Amino acid sequence: MEPIGTLIRRELDRQERTVTWFARKLSCDRSNVYRLFQKHSIDTILLYRISQILEHDFFADLSDSLPAAVRCPKS
Repeated sequence: MEPIGTLIRRELDRQERTVTWFARKLSCDRSNVYRLFQKHSIDTILLYRISQILEHDFFADLSDSLPAAVRCPKS
């Protein structure tokens, strides 16, 4: 599993968004965003906010990285 910070950085780059733009949307300093990119795990509420800002389901990305035997069966 890739660190969540790496996944966020990759999506930000894919959308061709700047760190400054992202920091403004998160209401934080750019230095905090660069620290976020280094994290292996983050608070779920923060991940929810990031998912909304970038319009990308990072929870699905994390779930998809689980082995099939561990995933909950889909109804």
